[in-house]
Amino acid sequence: MDDVDVDLGGRQVLSAVRLTVERGELVGLLGPNGAGKTTMLRTALGLLRPAAGRIVLDGTSVRAGRTPVGYVPQRHEFAWQFPISVAHAVMTGLTGRLGLLRRPDRAAWEAVADALDRVRLTDLADRPIEQLSGGQRQRILVARALALQSRVLLLDEPFTGLDMPTQELLSDLFIGLAREGRAVLMTTHDLASALYTCDRIALLNRTVIATGTPAKLAGDPPVWMRTFDVTEHSALLRILKAV
Repeated sequence: MDDVDVDLGGRQVLSAVRLTVERGELVGLLGPNGAGKTTMLRTALGLLRPAAGRIVLDGTSVRAGRTPVGYVPQRHEFAWQFPISVAHAVMTGLTGRLGLLRRPDRAAWEAVADALDRVRLTDLADRPIEQLSGGQRQRILVARALALQSRVLLLDEPFTGLDMPTQELLSDLFIGLAREGRAVLMTTHDLASALYTCDRIALLNRTVIATGTPAKLAGDPPVWMRTFDVTEHSALLRILKAV
């Protein structure tokens, strides 16, 4: 993202955003509520058009609906009451590639099976999605993105409301995906997890305040104070010292 501005409802939500995520890198995007994290992901997907600047994927400008990027939305954005099985829910991740009328071929079903295996839900492939727990639902959303077999993966708050075993499973998966050569960008409110698992951190509050390795940023309290609008006595800074 190169000097990207985004306006929504006549209000500037993002200003002069600059961020590069390389292949093989897991980047955590941190910031307060309303900082523009989800807007940034949706703009990177081509779902929102920037008012200024450009978004480039491997040298090619992002185009709405034509960008091969895996996206994991927040859980409430998916219709869990829809009467389909787990496997068919994962297959919906390929709708943009297959089209609405084309039947999935063998390669598509193999991609779905591989994605379910990676999130350890193969045994639930035929179960109705409305019967899933919160952690299982989150893993289904990850599998939908993985089925696309994209070189770029965007994750919007993937750890929200999950128990520790599921968080660890997904953390290990995201690290592994980056090590396979994917570029992974993840928004999260889980500060400790981001500092331990991410290769790099980007602090956002309508613009990118700072980027760097977790070790580098943890030793720079002023950038956190500026990003989250907190004082030097904030519990957030005490967490940084502990990590």
